[in-house]
Amino acid sequence: MQKSPNFDPEMAQKTLLNQRDCAVTLSRLCHQLNEVHVPWNRTVLVGLQPRGSKLLKALVHQLESEFGTGPIEHGLLDITFHRDDFRRRETPLLPSITNIDFSIENKRIILIDDVLFTGRTIRAGLDALLTFGRPSQVQLLALIDRRFSRDLPIQADYIGKTVDTLTSERVAVEWKEIEGQDQVLLFTKEGNEAAQR
Repeated sequence: MQKSPNFDPEMAQKTLLNQRDCAVTLSRLCHQLNEVHVPWNRTVLVGLQPRGSKLLKALVHQLESEFGTGPIEHGLLDITFHRDDFRRRETPLLPSITNIDFSIENKRIILIDDVLFTGRTIRAGLDALLTFGRPSQVQLLALIDRRFSRDLPIQADYIGKTVDTLTSERVAVEWKEIEGQDQVLLFTKEGNEAAQR
């Protein structure tokens, strides 16, 4: 098996979604979104920076090119200064770009992130989003849902794949334009992997 650029030699690598799986999963998510949100004039897609931006781009491209939705309003949201660990880090966090050049007032918002884990990133995203206005509804889309790992009562409305993981494990979503192929990987410490057998 080809090693990922994110590979840690002290951890075992397992593929959760290969390139074909990613394509099928993205298509299914687009079908689900389109069924609920046609016509798209009241719905906005917002990707949480930095990791939700690539998923947002892939979803918008497929919806517009393959589902004939017409232009879908979408933007990027940085949550750096809304994180609850912002002041607890030894090194300062570097903010990403926020690009929301439209009104979210009374719109249906779909927050998009690649992995739903503790829920703290989504909570920060909600805080950041509400500084731009009061949407009529907020939903959540996650490519990977690491269930049983939540610190906060947050659940996704649209899920690509649900996985059961240990807190010590790491999930990496990789994209063709950056790492060479679309795939989702699970990294497990060798001892943990043996213990689960």
